[in-house]
Amino acid sequence: MSEVRVAEVQRFVGQEVRLRGWVTHVRSSGKLVFIDLRDGTGRIQGVASKADVAPEIFAVAAGLSIEESVELEGLIREDPRSPGGCEMTIHRVKRIGDSPDYPITPKEHGPAFLLDRRHLWLRSSRPHAILSIRNEFLKACRDFFYDRGFVLIDAPIFTPAAVEGTTTLFETQYFDEKAYLTQSGQLYMEAAAMAFGRVYCLGPTFRAEKSKTRRHLIEFWMLEPEVAFADLDAVLDLQEEMIVYLVSRILDSCRAHLAVLGRDTTPLEKVQRPFPRVSYDDAVGILNAEGHPFEWGGDLGAADETLLCAKSDCPVFVHRFPTAVKPFYMKTDPCNPRLSLSADLLAPEGYGEIIGGGQREDSLEILERRIEEQRLPRGHYEWYLDLRRYGSVPHAGFGMGIERTLTWICGIDHLREAIPFPRMLYRLYP
Repeated sequence: MSEVRVAEVQRFVGQEVRLRGWVTHVRSSGKLVFIDLRDGTGRIQGVASKADVAPEIFAVAAGLSIEESVELEGLIREDPRSPGGCEMTIHRVKRIGDSPDYPITPKEHGPAFLLDRRHLWLRSSRPHAILSIRNEFLKACRDFFYDRGFVLIDAPIFTPAAVEGTTTLFETQYFDEKAYLTQSGQLYMEAAAMAFGRVYCLGPTFRAEKSKTRRHLIEFWMLEPEVAFADLDAVLDLQEEMIVYLVSRILDSCRAHLAVLGRDTTPLEKVQRPFPRVSYDDAVGILNAEGHPFEWGGDLGAADETLLCAKSDCPVFVHRFPTAVKPFYMKTDPCNPRLSLSADLLAPEGYGEIIGGGQREDSLEILERRIEEQRLPRGHYEWYLDLRRYGSVPHAGFGMGIERTLTWICGIDHLREAIPFPRMLYRLYP
């Protein structure tokens, strides 16, 4: 007898197989017991008939509880009424692990209740769909860069200094000195780009931001490519190509999961190149013209980003932000020293910024001055300055927030659902 997974049962129609998984629902008509089983790859209904199985087997089937782990043996048969097109005629039931009083029931539960039980909530259809999409999304990210000659370089988690400003660092003791949890792998990707030309990292990052908005997590994942001999326009082109590819992959591979979420895929199907490119100066003008007061020199907030995308089906680039609102490593626009060669990519449908990036400062002299002006500990950046001392070249890159992008693609309200175990301002459990 073959042991198979639910996703494979179509190939075993007419055969006796063994399935292992967890019970999601049990109901009985007196003569029949219907068992819904999930195993991580899919769901299937099994039917045990009182007339066809031994009394003790029927009693076991009727007595199963929600989320009890079981082993079922029986005949796979086609049934077009079933979601997967197949059902199992059960001949044997074996209990593996019981599950009395499973706390998550079909009734409505609040977010706090479910997040306290996130370790169990993952089994439910909604988080299962989101995390299945995440799995495909991360694979698609790797495929995209691998196919374009990029090399994966893993960035360290412990770092000696800040990348995105000193106010959001998590400090930790590193033997006899201080270290910090990484805010970004970017500086290390710049070093790797000088060795490999095209590189990227994909891993966790940490920001000690005391924010409770739906767009913020304390621990989140970033995809960060860096390209030698590239300018701002080149990385904007790369972002366009990447986003169209990723959205297309999810539409091709995950429609069933999107349907579980009730995601209207029509907006995603409209995501095609080219994306609108709006200068920061023009963005300020648009906001004020729409009756949304915005002062030049400020950074964009969630409401600003939503308004700027209101008339676009595609993500929108806002480029050339004021130098003062961007990190020390961003290159100044040679046409206007008040501006930087930077850009944010804003997702439509009110989801806001999903990518930030731009061209890096390749001048040793300017970078030294920036570090001094911002009173950064120069000793911690000497290795970074070496990249400008020895064969410096124009280069550019960006960082894409995995959870923010998935939140948009999945059409969900809060990015805490886009990561298996969210870390937020007041949540470190489980």
